[in-house]
Amino acid sequence: MSSVVRTEPLRGAEPPWLVLGDPYSVVVLLQGYTEPEGPGPAVRADGSVTLVLPRSWAPASGRRAALSTADCAEAALEEAARGPVLVDTGGPWAREALLGALAGQGVAPADVALVVGTHGHSDHIGNLGLFPGAALLVSHDFCLPGGRYLPHGLREERPLRLGPGLEVWATPGHAGRRDVSVAVAGTERGTVVLAGDVFEREGDEDAWRALSEDPVAQERSRRRVLSTADVVVPGHGAPFKVVREASWAADAESCGDGRPEPRTRARSLVLLVFLGTSPKGTEVRWPPMSPSLSLQPNQGPRTGPPPRASSVRLRKSTGRSYWDRAVRM
Repeated sequence: MSSVVRTEPLRGAEPPWLVLGDPYSVVVLLQGYTEPEGPGPAVRADGSVTLVLPRSWAPASGRRAALSTADCAEAALEEAARGPVLVDTGGPWAREALLGALAGQGVAPADVALVVGTHGHSDHIGNLGLFPGAALLVSHDFCLPGGRYLPHGLREERPLRLGPGLEVWATPGHAGRRDVSVAVAGTERGTVVLAGDVFEREGDEDAWRALSEDPVAQERSRRRVLSTADVVVPGHGAPFKVVREASWAADAESCGDGRPEPRTRARSLVLLVFLGTSPKGTEVRWPPMSPSLSLQPNQGPRTGPPPRASSVRLRKSTGRSYWDRAVRM
């Protein structure tokens, strides 16, 4: 299956921006930013801060119990994720704004059970000191309160499961090999990925490479996020949505009875261009006004790149010959 992925800004996503879900909801508390300051290269910046709230948790449920001293990181992470999870904390200059945003959701610092720092830059983990009773997963380092560190198996091909539909992904690139992102499935907007600085902002193609310690790895991480996310919360901008559109990909195979067999059970379109019935030299375009596919009767592709792995055959139907081009999406 072939598709084109693009991104679009989300209207009305000013913080606090709530996305309800089951079993987890997402609240963007503070929106990250990067602003030039003066005529020189200096910028003023801070990272986005997001809260993940289990549906089963409520402020009225009281303060959480102390985390267990389990020796298994995966079990300890799942236990911590039963309470509020904070993804990044912003810089220390945003301390009061963070406390106010948490209070607006009925969450006190002592309620936060787990803090995930997407990477180790000061504008993303500058307020860890507000949460001494929380478990901390900063990049790939996981520790329980009091500094008890536990190993785990987080890798690009092996995420850490925090709960149903809630995972930590290894998304290297921006700050080296140890960046992470948090994926929240099952929300009213689909899968929301809290991506740290894997994405600086929507439409950041002109900027992210210059800020990346490993552009090759980050490109891979970006593709992974875009292949799964419906909404991305970037490190320094407003949340944006991911739109996937089907593209022309002729990847039909022939069955024994002569019918095209798609390689996937995806939606399909069949473009029929009749020969001998159209005026000679008449150009046929599909989709209308699109340069991606242009055929003329008795000819093959005329302009634009032809679909990949095209399967074209000639057959008879009602006494007329025509090209039957099966195009799969």
